Amino acid sequence: MKTFKLLFLVCFITFNMPIVAQTADEIINTYFENTGGVENWAALNGVKMNASVNQGVDIPVEIYQLKDGRQAVIVNFQGQEITQFAFDGETMWGTNFMTMQAEKSDSEMTENFKKQSLDFPSALFNYKDKGYTVELMENETIDGAETFKIKLTQKPIMVDGKELPNISYHYFDTDSFALIQSEAEIQQGPMTGQKSISKMSDYQEVDGLYFPFDMGMGGQSIKIISIDLNPEVEDNVFAFPEE
Repeated sequence: MKTFKLLFLVCFITFNMPIVAQTADEIINTYFENTGGVENWAALNGVKMNASVNQGVDIPVEIYQLKDGRQAVIVNFQGQEITQFAFDGETMWGTNFMTMQAEKSDSEMTENFKKQSLDFPSALFNYKDKGYTVELMENETIDGAETFKIKLTQKPIMVDGKELPNISYHYFDTDSFALIQSEAEIQQGPMTGQKSISKMSDYQEVDGLYFPFDMGMGGQSIKIISIDLNPEVEDNVFAFPEE
């Protein structure tokens, strides 16, 4: 009888303990709900960010990201507007800072970017519809904060004619569910093999959606000054400047 009572007590405690374990889907959904709601993110058609990058001096930057995949990063250096990067849906290009001439990216890099160009507002948003998968890893501590670590596997990319896996890791604060860091291995270009790390903090509300206003990328600090939602953007912002 004592044994039965002990087993009953153990079972009762076990089945009535609060469930604290999180799944990858729950973490991702909570993040998007906490930052404005899944429906509101789905209705977003684009953003224009006015930012400042510190490279000894503060350099003004405009960042465009549209739902149809078009993107551009334009810097204002010594009063001159320079397109550092742009993608018009078909052509990816940027300015060669040595010659100050516009140059198209090679076909392989362009095709790889095209595969991910529709990951707006995030590769994690509606990831299943894109054929991606996620996996919840062991928690890790990032900059003193305990985080949920999620592994995201996207469609493979081609590098030198070989298909390579496309994997990234995303870290969410276990208390606030805010995304505070993303990282991936660089597999193409002069920095191949190095780790690309993006840090996000200082989330602020813009028309009901929350964005990080302080970001660190590649050792550079990017301060967001303002964000415009659903901006009207001229096509020539993204188009390669033909001679």
